[in-house]
Amino acid sequence: MKKIGLDVGDKTIGVAVSDALNITAQGIMTIERIGIKKDTTKVVELIQEHGCDTVVIGLPRKLDGTDSPQTEKVYEFKTKLENKMRSMGLGDIKIEFYDERLTTVMAERVLIEADLSRKKRKTVIDKQAAILILQGYLDSQKNF
Repeated sequence: MKKIGLDVGDKTIGVAVSDALNITAQGIMTIERIGIKKDTTKVVELIQEHGCDTVVIGLPRKLDGTDSPQTEKVYEFKTKLENKMRSMGLGDIKIEFYDERLTTVMAERVLIEADLSRKKRKTVIDKQAAILILQGYLDSQKNF
């Protein structure tokens, strides 16, 4: 089954989905944050639409590995998403964290190398970060 990757920010959520063989990650959208209930509902709809069995959420830690204020917000988002999924009969879907340190920086570099304008980069940076989070997770699973 497919995996879905999320880059959860204050204003947007970047979303990526794996292929059926869990080899590659493709960006599918950026969700504009409205409120936690609507945000988690949209994520659950995407999980169902793409037939995902795992949600991979980027965990934003400081460079020294400790939690940041944003880390706490992501933990809260995970809890709300778990509750939403359970209430919709999707409690068997796994939610895992993946260390996302520097993914936004790497995403920015990829987009600069692709010669995207600053304005265009701003609209796709979170989706690109979600791709890097999910691809990193998929690659890490191949070692098992």
